[in-house]
Amino acid sequence: MDNGRVTRMDHLALRSASAIESVIAGTPQSVGTFRFWFEDQRWEWSDEAAAIYGYAAGSARPSTELLLAHKHPDDRAPAAQSIATAVRGGEPFCGRHRVIDAAGRTRHIIVVADRMRDDRGAVVGTAGYFIDVSDILEENRQEVLDDTLPELVESRAVIEQAKGVLMVVYGINAEQAFRVLQWRSQETNIKLRTLARLLVGEVPAMGGGPAAQRARFDHLLLTMHDLPASK
Repeated sequence: MDNGRVTRMDHLALRSASAIESVIAGTPQSVGTFRFWFEDQRWEWSDEAAAIYGYAAGSARPSTELLLAHKHPDDRAPAAQSIATAVRGGEPFCGRHRVIDAAGRTRHIIVVADRMRDDRGAVVGTAGYFIDVSDILEENRQEVLDDTLPELVESRAVIEQAKGVLMVVYGINAEQAFRVLQWRSQETNIKLRTLARLLVGEVPAMGGGPAAQRARFDHLLLTMHDLPASK
């Protein structure tokens, strides 16, 4: 780690993934942290992030080439483009993709990150989390709901809206979206229903999605009556 360069994130604090392991159902390595410096394209990752890619702690050095090599063939080009765009524009590296780990298992990963700045405020990279949202058993989710989130019954509407937002933005399913909300609830120490309300309340100010995405949705909205009922 380069201790000579003091960095900070705009809004995300990089902390141990252990604080949220009990909230996100799945393996103990379901969340890992990373940092990526734009100038020399240098990566750092936590042991948990390495485990998502199938590596033991300290056994592999992260690099753009290594990360892209583990991407699912259908996701490799979009991921490479996301990294290139981040470097050119000083933007966070975010998105959703599939990873084929060192053991050959396919994992579904969401990357959530923010800008990383030096002590003068200049953007020097991006830092955040790899979140493994590979499908889990429904009973595990139900156990979490019953034991830790009883307020869901009275707050279901806004939570479902927040899930819908995440599903559209990241292209994930409802189960995975719920796990992302759980993660941020525990990480920020904000009740899930409050977090969902805040998220939903801010979405209109973002001005909607890209024009291409809107065009695809327009087509769906105007033609969905022709879709097979069983689809």
